[in-house]
Amino acid sequence: MRNIHAGKSIRRLAVGIIALGAFLVPAPLATASGADRDGRSPVITLPGATGAEGIAAAGGSTFFAGDLLNGNIFRGDIDEGKAKLFIEAPAGRAAVGMKVDRDNDLLFVAGGATGQAYVYDLETKKTVQVYDLAPAGASFINDVTLTRDGAWFTNSRAGELYRIPVSRDGTPGDIRTLALDAPAGTVDEGFNLNGIAAADDGGTLIVGHFGRGALYAVDPDDGSNKAIDVTDSSGAPVTVTNVDGIVIRDNTLWAVQNFLNQVSRIDLNGSLGQGEVQEVITSPYFDIPTTAALFGDTLALVNAKFTTPAATSFEAVLVRACSGG
Repeated sequence: MRNIHAGKSIRRLAVGIIALGAFLVPAPLATASGADRDGRSPVITLPGATGAEGIAAAGGSTFFAGDLLNGNIFRGDIDEGKAKLFIEAPAGRAAVGMKVDRDNDLLFVAGGATGQAYVYDLETKKTVQVYDLAPAGASFINDVTLTRDGAWFTNSRAGELYRIPVSRDGTPGDIRTLALDAPAGTVDEGFNLNGIAAADDGGTLIVGHFGRGALYAVDPDDGSNKAIDVTDSSGAPVTVTNVDGIVIRDNTLWAVQNFLNQVSRIDLNGSLGQGEVQEVITSPYFDIPTTAALFGDTLALVNAKFTTPAATSFEAVLVRACSGG
């Protein structure tokens, strides 16, 4: 592999994220309980994991989660409350955000500081393709979302997105790089673009900016974009501090706020120009959650434990996606 020191690079980056997060003080709104329901355990251990960052729903109650530092992939079930190693990744890989293409049984994985993206066949567990999206060490390929025509990746160190198209027969194609206009495309010091999700049936991409605590609606055709004005119920502006992974269903967006150990549930208006925070979801089991996957009325999130460098176990945590069910 091109970057055999990916694990060290990711550890150094995690330290930088911690330092940035230390300056951002939470101002939580009304919170919703993160209690479990239906008798399921709220914590699912990823056995043998040395880190965690990405999680993806795979249909039914199945999820996939990644080992941040070595790229291994775990498969779990939220109903059974269990997970096990599914793919042992080759040396030098990392696993950050991920998404499952259910139609083609493919798993798309962001490779972090390697600058790469990986595509796995979920039937054979083999690597379909490795993509060099950006220079190793000078980039951080952070998250991925799927639209009808392919996968879109963010880079936390550049104002651009990368699309990997998927043909009708399920074959991934050549990379397209999309430069973003300001404001989303303006690069600041520290961590920039992070989570990404498709809205408006894929006609718009929503990206989160970690450093600014902002959400942007992006046109995937030309890179133009606009900030989403987020408020509380009184109309007061809200900064989505420490925004990491995001999930969208219809006009509802869940924003994982890693160092705040919370998830903000935001209702978006029809034009995707405004959003109102409906509630903030917490759990006593959160330990720097980074990304989330949605299963009906349940969110599954992985704990990255960035502030616990000696952590020896990693897990997924289940919470209600809405306090009203």
